[in-house]
Amino acid sequence: MFGKKEINNEKIDTLIGKNTRFEGKIEASGTIRLDGILDGDITIEGNVIIGKEGKVKGNIRCSSILVSGVVEGNIIGSDQLRITNTGKVFGDIQVNNFIVDENATFEGNCKMKQTTSETKKETKKNKTK
Repeated sequence: MFGKKEINNEKIDTLIGKNTRFEGKIEASGTIRLDGILDGDITIEGNVIIGKEGKVKGNIRCSSILVSGVVEGNIIGSDQLRITNTGKVFGDIQVNNFIVDENATFEGNCKMKQTTSETKKETKKNKTK
């Protein structure tokens, strides 16, 4: 149903179709796929997929996010952000892992967070000094 480059074997809990325009804040758990237009923020305890036709004007907070459409806003992810070759992100990001495909667009600042095990190692190292 979805291309091989997108999150595979993932159950989609919420779907906003390409002929849908939504204004407001979305809060949910699981996985959301957006192929329409959203003017507002997304807070998901799970993954976000922005399809090629999808457009978000707002901030996104989630676990992992795959962007094939357009995001105009800041992204905070506890795991991974991937911008595909058709994806465009205009805003600051804060994630553990950042993947940018060839021909993707990213304009903003990037802050890479340390994983929990790296943070523990760094804390232990600083205590021994």
